[in-house]
Amino acid sequence: MRSSSAPGKRWRVQPLIPPRVQRRLGAYHPILAQVLYNRGQDTLEKAQRFLEGGDETLHNPFAMYGMSEAVARIRQAIRRGELIAVYGDFDADGVTSTVLLTQTLQALGGRVRPYIPNRVDEGYGLNINALDTLRDEGVRLVVTVDCGIRSLEEVAHGRRIGLDMIVTDHHSVGEELPDALAVVDPKIDARQRAENGRASGYPEDMLAGVGVAYKLADALLRAEMGQTRRDPPLKLADLLDLVALGTVADLVPLDRLENRELVRRGLEVLNRAQRPGIFELAQVAGVQPGRINTTVIGFMLAPRVNAAGRLDSAMIAYDLLTADMPLAGQLAAKLQQLNEERQNKTMEALDIARQRALRDGLADTPLIFDAGPEFEAGIVGLVAGRLCEEFYRPAVVVEQGETESRGSCRSIPGFDITRALDECADLLVRHGGHAQAAGFTVRNENLPALRERLQAIAERALAGLDLRPELVADAEVRLTDLTPALAFELQKAEPTGTGNETPLFIARGLRVTDRRRVGRDGSHLRLRLSDGVRFVEAIAFKQGDWDEHMPAEVDVAFHLEFNEWNGYLRLQLNVQDMQSASLPLFP
Repeated sequence: MRSSSAPGKRWRVQPLIPPRVQRRLGAYHPILAQVLYNRGQDTLEKAQRFLEGGDETLHNPFAMYGMSEAVARIRQAIRRGELIAVYGDFDADGVTSTVLLTQTLQALGGRVRPYIPNRVDEGYGLNINALDTLRDEGVRLVVTVDCGIRSLEEVAHGRRIGLDMIVTDHHSVGEELPDALAVVDPKIDARQRAENGRASGYPEDMLAGVGVAYKLADALLRAEMGQTRRDPPLKLADLLDLVALGTVADLVPLDRLENRELVRRGLEVLNRAQRPGIFELAQVAGVQPGRINTTVIGFMLAPRVNAAGRLDSAMIAYDLLTADMPLAGQLAAKLQQLNEERQNKTMEALDIARQRALRDGLADTPLIFDAGPEFEAGIVGLVAGRLCEEFYRPAVVVEQGETESRGSCRSIPGFDITRALDECADLLVRHGGHAQAAGFTVRNENLPALRERLQAIAERALAGLDLRPELVADAEVRLTDLTPALAFELQKAEPTGTGNETPLFIARGLRVTDRRRVGRDGSHLRLRLSDGVRFVEAIAFKQGDWDEHMPAEVDVAFHLEFNEWNGYLRLQLNVQDMQSASLPLFP
């Protein structure tokens, strides 16, 4: 339920498709054409590439900055029999990246040691003690995945103790690059394009960490097959289940053609469940192979993978994704247990943080900042995300340690939280992330100054803005527009996700002819709605409290979907938001 002090949503409908564009997209249902136009696909050629993808959407990995140098050194290490460490991160993107590159190097004959730091003991990214340990184990080459682009001191230390360092990452690039043998991050290419004004380098700068790892695997296999006529040591396509899982989990934009194609192909592999760990993970999540889509990844599979690194060791998730039966089943059960524990701890911490935010007053607070020893490192990001979503302003939640604290940040469109942390770099031990999600480590004596500076930065950046969440609909529709043919047509827009959200529609002036609470705790609401001509079923998840003050007529914002029951498909509205009806749009 939304807090009484949380802002209501502003509704906005996208501009109507111009007639000339409607004619260009005449091959598609008019409502799908409107959806495509809203996503920048305003010609038939663009729309076809967006919906159908193809090989031309996948770019040559060697176009990426630093790729040739990385491939040359890794192949040298394999030939020499050197021990290679693949150093990852503890979230789903980092775990899938670690599995993908480790399995690729092993298939190529490499000696590989995967390493994922412990969130509580070591924190995010490269750390000096881990590098010392790897050196003592005999590692000669360290390849990072999904981390390292901001680890200047740690990379320098690695080189001082005799380690060759290769950094592969996808996070925002700082003013200075790590002094590694090779640094591979598509955002370097994007920065260089911005600086020199030329369309050079790798064209896609929004890959996930696992996407970058996949491109490195692609480059290694191309180099290997260019010098031998043997069959490839592994099928690159078999790694795409990992790419889809990590890409969707990390919320990178799915309006980008390469990400769309990687996820589209990855979903095909995921739904075959040929990896025992994926099969068992789907089983504990209650998902049948063949029915995995981006929503299932985001809400059912990825949280279970992430639970390992949040509350225990991310190596549990790594082991799951590399295990055979029956171990895969045991590890999936362990992740299920950790995920349930994670859910309970998140709700407890969220309740504490929410009450503090309401107590302190939100009217004059452009940024929520909460720190305390009661917050666990593994859930601060989840709590920050929930606060940001509920109160629609940047949120920072900090696990306060004895001398140092670790924080996680989530932000809203228009406020780049990583850039804000850059302005506080003198107060931080380390930091990094993306425009709307970031993390940092800070010494405790700097916490008050950090809070004050971040809130000042947010106040300056957000002054005069309406800090209410905005719900952007693709179109206003009549109930008579909603047909099974349209629902099937809209499925062509998949994979949906960040940047290509599930199509959202608004219908106004609907009479509520029936309603009842559903779910174990009555938190959901099942509705029957009518425009006076047609009736339609609807489900409103986590909106059960509307039952206490339901008006006779409502405006609804919804996704159009099928509800399958006993083998039958029925249209239903998945209601995302409701308001008391304004004047009916259609008399």
